[in-house]
Amino acid sequence: MYTLAFDTTSSNCSIALLSGNKVLDKFEQEMEFGQAEVLMPQINKMLDQQKLRFADLGLLCVCIGPGSFTGVRSSIAATRAFSLASPQLSVTGVSAFEAYMQSLDDFDLSSYNAVIIETKRDDFYFQLFNGKREKISDTEALSYEQIIDTLKGKTVSLIGNGVERFLEKPSGLVLHSIHMEKNLPIISLAECGLQKYNAHKLNYPKPLYLRAPDVCVKS
Repeated sequence: MYTLAFDTTSSNCSIALLSGNKVLDKFEQEMEFGQAEVLMPQINKMLDQQKLRFADLGLLCVCIGPGSFTGVRSSIAATRAFSLASPQLSVTGVSAFEAYMQSLDDFDLSSYNAVIIETKRDDFYFQLFNGKREKISDTEALSYEQIIDTLKGKTVSLIGNGVERFLEKPSGLVLHSIHMEKNLPIISLAECGLQKYNAHKLNYPKPLYLRAPDVCVKS
């Protein structure tokens, strides 16, 4: 089965194409804006290079956030359009928290594993997982101090693109491993989607928003 996974929720546009568990192609480009304009042409190019048609795909996996409001909406709108055009296509959403946890090697797992994602504000997006990669907290936007209070007294592994900024201050935490990822790992996103497919636990993509969009009304 061919799987297509993509993400436009942060400061990049990422796409992966897999056949079973084998990675056929991958595209990643750093960009603050314009991910939606890059996404469709790159998907078409990737399929053309592999001599595939969209109808050949069996699974579509998309990151549902958290991230930029526009980026999340772009990814999910594209996914819904694809599913309408190809009713036979299986579709699922994966959170950035799940994808980061999937990328953490087994020997780096601790009893507590915190995914910390950049918000480009004073706070961080946060979720805590156990040693079996199971969620043990809700997804939240928390301050530095709130995260410290949550993790105090625990041996913890940290992963995510917000870890570097989080550790700019001495945390005093007992750390098992640290992974300062720059961007969400697109292959891990695809692997999460495949796991959901194999477990018959597909979930139709819905945006994961942890705060209201930054908009203002002109007077």
